[in-house]
Amino acid sequence: MEYVYAALILNEAGEEINEDNLTNVLDAAGVDVEESRVKALVAALEDVDIDEAVSEAAVAPAAGAAAGGAAAGAAAGDDGDDEEVEETSDVPDTTDDDDEDEDDDSGGEGLGELFG
Repeated sequence: MEYVYAALILNEAGEEINEDNLTNVLDAAGVDVEESRVKALVAALEDVDIDEAVSEAAVAPAAGAAAGGAAAGAAAGDDGDDEEVEETSDVPDTTDDDDEDEDDDSGGEGLGELFG
């Protein structure tokens, strides 16, 4: 992954992505450089517009999330009408103050044994 990051750094700096520049960035970062990986990356990026690829990659997750949300709405029977829905709960509040007190009292008993 650090090889791709080095290429992105060179692109952002406006430098040519070639074997020497890529190797220099990786060396500066303390990466043990494999020349075959450098050559393969330079060859793979030869005809790639990195700025365009990055912008498309940034849009893809957002588009996927929007499509996923629309699919989930359709699966739930959402017909697209934005009617205001009042949410109510038929479940009674069963919280008992005595239960809360018991939980507060026993919360840290075992921690002393961990660090003992």
